[in-house]
Amino acid sequence: MINPLIKMIDCHIVYRHNNDMKYLLLKRSPNKIYPNIWQCVTGKIKDNEKAYQTAIREVHEETKLNVFKLWTVEHVNLFFEAQKNKMNLIPVFGMEVNTTNVILSDEHTDYIWCDINLANEKILWNQQKIGLLTFHNMLKGTKEKLSFSEISL
Repeated sequence: MINPLIKMIDCHIVYRHNNDMKYLLLKRSPNKIYPNIWQCVTGKIKDNEKAYQTAIREVHEETKLNVFKLWTVEHVNLFFEAQKNKMNLIPVFGMEVNTTNVILSDEHTDYIWCDINLANEKILWNQQKIGLLTFHNMLKGTKEKLSFSEISL
């Protein structure tokens, strides 16, 4: 039997100015696992921490950005670890920030704020692409659905 494992999160970050939406991507350091790839914020859930709390903490640790709004995204990232025979389920969050001033941790070497098309091109993992596109569609969709997904801070 394969046991599902929930041990990390993905968080897509948006900065909105008027009708313009820019998404933040981070480039992983060359000395980390999956070196030099572009990705959203990812992070491991600590003991006794809720997944959404991990998203807030990881975003701040990796970028020094603070949450303005936070939503659960209507997508769960997943991947299979063959050596451990584990299915990983990754809750996906969308976060809005009110500044583009990023201060990177040592986990990343570069960042870019980009439109949805460039972000989709740069992200390596298909599940992260789906999470980003789902978040983008949520932001472009009905306000009612977005309000149902918002996490009260």
